[in-house]
Amino acid sequence: AAAGPGGRGGRAQAAVALRLALLLGAALGSARAAVYFQEQFLDGAGWQKRWMSSERRPDLGKFKLAAGKFYGDPVRDQGLQTSENSKFYAISSRFKPFSNKGKTLVVQYTVKHEQKIDCGGGYVKIFSSNLDQKNLSGDSHYYIMFGPDICGSETKKVHVILNYKNKPHPIKKLIRCKVDGYTHLYTLIIRPDQTYEVKIDNEMVASGNLEDDLDFLPPRKINDPRVRKPTDWDDRILIDDPNDIKPEDWDEPEYIVDTSAEKPEDWDDAVNGEWHYPMVKNPLYRGEWKPRQIDNPNYRGVWPHPQIDNPNYSPDFGIYSYENISVIGLDIWQVRAGTIFDNFLITDDEVYAEDFGDETWGETKGPEKEMNLKQTEEEQERERVTEEKYFEQRFKEKLKRKKESGKGRAVRNTAEKEEL
Repeated sequence: AAAGPGGRGGRAQAAVALRLALLLGAALGSARAAVYFQEQFLDGAGWQKRWMSSERRPDLGKFKLAAGKFYGDPVRDQGLQTSENSKFYAISSRFKPFSNKGKTLVVQYTVKHEQKIDCGGGYVKIFSSNLDQKNLSGDSHYYIMFGPDICGSETKKVHVILNYKNKPHPIKKLIRCKVDGYTHLYTLIIRPDQTYEVKIDNEMVASGNLEDDLDFLPPRKINDPRVRKPTDWDDRILIDDPNDIKPEDWDEPEYIVDTSAEKPEDWDDAVNGEWHYPMVKNPLYRGEWKPRQIDNPNYRGVWPHPQIDNPNYSPDFGIYSYENISVIGLDIWQVRAGTIFDNFLITDDEVYAEDFGDETWGETKGPEKEMNLKQTEEEQERERVTEEKYFEQRFKEKLKRKKESGKGRAVRNTAEKEEL
């Protein structure tokens, strides 16, 4: 391209240079970092050769390559964007199969809900090599599901769902996702020591042990069925006050006869039956009396049930590992389209992943926010000018009507003119 450094050609050259630098860095650090998959969509339409859309159903939503309405860099921030409202989406990309046995597994990508999504997924799925990509759907067997999910005011969480013995196991912790409309970096780390870590924008938001935080295995300990709580163990925190006595005037019926009512003049006993006074709510009714509660002086706390080793528990030190990991996919539903997925990375190196995040999302997040704020200010200014023009026009029209009306009233008295 003949454009200078500030033009589109310059930006494209800079993007290619960055990609080459990242690839070179990966090559130089290959002794410690294995990069199984990396996608930044820096080659324009070339992504269509690497990603396959599902053909499971004819009405699936279409992805397009876009940087969105606001961005930090028009080339580097391009990613897969959902383009149709109220649609299911299913697309995937294949890479050389590998196993994470004995190694750390890092799954990372960026997602931007610039449309301020109200209901829809922003997560990715990791599959084995036997996935039929043309039939990718919600029924497809997956290894890992990770990323944000938003629906209404209640669901704003990060999914961490791992497959174990052909059954998905969701994390028991609630991890909140970002909902501000900007691009955010999501990272899942699974280690051989069976610990995990979830990071958002390269900062840890959750961590723990897989066995403790996901119900892969039966509990290590169970309550001893041979031991029962002592009969004299009092675990009531509050008790009835024995000195509290029900007032004599407490008992009142809930409903009483309304003697002020009168029999309707058109009431026909032969047709409607014998007329009776209606029943109304008794304003003196106070409900069932219960003595007030006081602290139980004999409270001994919660009885600690003795525990024993669970005979059904058997440790498994390989719940973290998967064989033939080979496909990453987006299998989501969105009510309001516009989400952009970018900077995909699957590696075995936590440091490389963090550096990659800093060199991609980290460098464009600031300019992206600045552009959005500038657009917001410009839009507010346009709205202000439009509003001023509208009211100015209304004022002129009103003034014109008054002048025209005033000519016809020239012959009227002074008081009417002053009122006009």
